[in-house]
Amino acid sequence: MRNPLKKILLVEDDPDIQLITRLSLEIGGGYDVHVCASGADAVESARAYAPDLILLDMMMPGMDGLATMDALRSLPGTASTPLVFFTANTQAQVMQDLLRRGALGVIVKPVEPDLLVEQIRALWQRVAPAPPS
Repeated sequence: MRNPLKKILLVEDDPDIQLITRLSLEIGGGYDVHVCASGADAVESARAYAPDLILLDMMMPGMDGLATMDALRSLPGTASTPLVFFTANTQAQVMQDLLRRGALGVIVKPVEPDLLVEQIRALWQRVAPAPPS
């Protein structure tokens, strides 16, 4: 069983989405959020930050979400860190492909701040189920 979710690495290139998402997760969820504006920044920051969960934008200049996921999976510290894609792409085939490639889930943007926290909590329960009562 995993520890409680505390630290989220948010990889998002849009400053407005960065702000809204970070505030939603910090205020609404009580999480510590480290924001990276690019895939390269995420790969560089991930080891020192040691996130419990990675929330990764799919469409970014330079390294896109898939290239970033592959790079993060090659690092010992993040090879098995649960990863959730954050994308505006609603095509079922794309979502299925992301899950098949190992993503824990896919959250479609835009999302309401309260709903985002609920979705993150629900996804985290897949990897860290509550102990039996």
